[in-house]
Amino acid sequence: MEKTMRALVAGGPGSFSVKQIPVPVPERDEVLCRIKSVAICGTDPELFAGKFVDIKWPPKYPFVFGHEWAGEVVAVGADVIDFAIGDRVAGEAHCGCGHCENCRKGDYTVCLNYGNIAQGHRHYGFTVQGAYAEYGAYKTKAIEKMPASVSFDEATMCDTAGVALHAVELGNVGSCQTVAIIGPGPIGNLAMQICKAKGARTIMIGRRDRLEYAKECGADYTINYENADPVEEVKKITGGKGADVVIECAGTPVAISESILCTRKNGNDVLVSLPKVRDIPVSILTIVQNQIHVIGSKANPNCSKKVLQMIDSNMINAKKLITHQFDLSEMEKALDIFVHKIDGVMKVVIHP
Repeated sequence: MEKTMRALVAGGPGSFSVKQIPVPVPERDEVLCRIKSVAICGTDPELFAGKFVDIKWPPKYPFVFGHEWAGEVVAVGADVIDFAIGDRVAGEAHCGCGHCENCRKGDYTVCLNYGNIAQGHRHYGFTVQGAYAEYGAYKTKAIEKMPASVSFDEATMCDTAGVALHAVELGNVGSCQTVAIIGPGPIGNLAMQICKAKGARTIMIGRRDRLEYAKECGADYTINYENADPVEEVKKITGGKGADVVIECAGTPVAISESILCTRKNGNDVLVSLPKVRDIPVSILTIVQNQIHVIGSKANPNCSKKVLQMIDSNMINAKKLITHQFDLSEMEKALDIFVHKIDGVMKVVIHP
């Protein structure tokens, strides 16, 4: 085993470069993985820019970001019994302490010991070292074995698809329901595919270019907000009632406000995105009068195994959303394409 590795190291807000740093040593209940593929998440450009330093993402510099990854186990720490060298695995960003009230219920993405490393909590790529590197050490509860037919690139979508599945599950989507998804990016697209697999009718709302991907992936209806009012169009499609479930993945004030107006009486409005504006005006009167259930959805608890099986069985097509691939040394170019939505980009995968 090499003693040093290539890693994309952030030296401060807006500053990063490929450096040689020590290979981590797996501790108790950890495995060391060779990172084969890691996808750029929508939060990564903002992390690199230092926009979350006020909430200690990262807790200090230098730091290695990246959390949507897949790779191979190359070493195991003490007390590891469920994983062995050679296992192909996909990772999760969240690793709860395991013993707080929320973790014991399975809600480890809202761990009550968030950020407390001594208590066992890890948030990979946010509070502890992430995956933009050749190797990473991970708690065994934060990884999942991959089906043999799923590629490393496809498995990087495990996190994204898991976020989508969690939102669908919180929305209690069922067959024959109508679901409106606002924001046709990777999470929204995968949420739409999962809803279709459950037998629901889907409406995708967004810009024209990404709506084409949604159509190709099976959306029943698409609404281009640039030339039509999404609320009016959803009402037309649903006979004036509104959607049974709305899944909001765009993160803009307008999208969040419209998600409430698109929801039928006694329907579920699931908010997935991290909005860039903290104070967003919404119609509380509409929420109360229509008894709308507004639900916050955080990350992907207990979803990895299920979405990997969905990818394996072709229930969802993750591969179609991977449009660009780069070496670790090309991160600046990769981020530019991702952020500015160049060349029909959807999901960008980096190969350390």
